[in-house]
Amino acid sequence: MERDLIILNKLGLHARPAAEFVRCARKFKSTILIRKEGEEYSAESILDVLSASLDYGSRMTVSADGPDANDALEQLAGLLLEFRKQEEE
Repeated sequence: MERDLIILNKLGLHARPAAEFVRCARKFKSTILIRKEGEEYSAESILDVLSASLDYGSRMTVSADGPDANDALEQLAGLLLEFRKQEEE
């Protein structure tokens, strides 16, 4: 399963939100990958997520392969929206 996502929070996935994103990804049994501009990164690795340079407006495809793939994609997409809401508060 795949889902195209856009980073909407102005600071992007810097250290704190990136760590939260990775913690969320690690909860699932599925293998979760991020693809951006032809490169592939593990969503379960803080170093990979930070290396992906997921700044404001970045487009990425998140893929999940495993028994809980749909739940993983839903929760990760929801988390990105939550980051945006937290900025607005």
